[in-house]
Amino acid sequence: MTAHRAAAHAARTTRPHAATKPVRWAADTVATMREGARLRLDYSTQSLWRVDRMIEELRREQPPYAAVESVLRGFGAYAGEVIVRRAGGAEWLEADGGHWVRTADGRLWDPVDEARRCFAGHGSLRLLCRDATTV
Repeated sequence: MTAHRAAAHAARTTRPHAATKPVRWAADTVATMREGARLRLDYSTQSLWRVDRMIEELRREQPPYAAVESVLRGFGAYAGEVIVRRAGGAEWLEADGGHWVRTADGRLWDPVDEARRCFAGHGSLRLLCRDATTV
């Protein structure tokens, strides 16, 4: 079973429906980065440093936002999945057309928007994860 299919299967069998899309986006990003950029993403908090650097490199190239929108969505979903896996009791929620992570203490996090903020030069997925997983 491929990583993408395994992630999709896990999302269907053990996670709320709201997790299906972001889990798939994250798995697709892991596969794409491994194959295209030879970057190994392992859902660790340390891997988010590499993701922040990738977004910084994209920003320096100054592509139009439309050209990187789906990549940023994937990076944000990956960061959200790192939070869900690292912060006990965290889960994906779907609201207002977006995907959010709710941590066990009730705080809401928008990792996809944070990826957009990173691209604009104002955010960090690594710091978002640190804040979300620290009580």
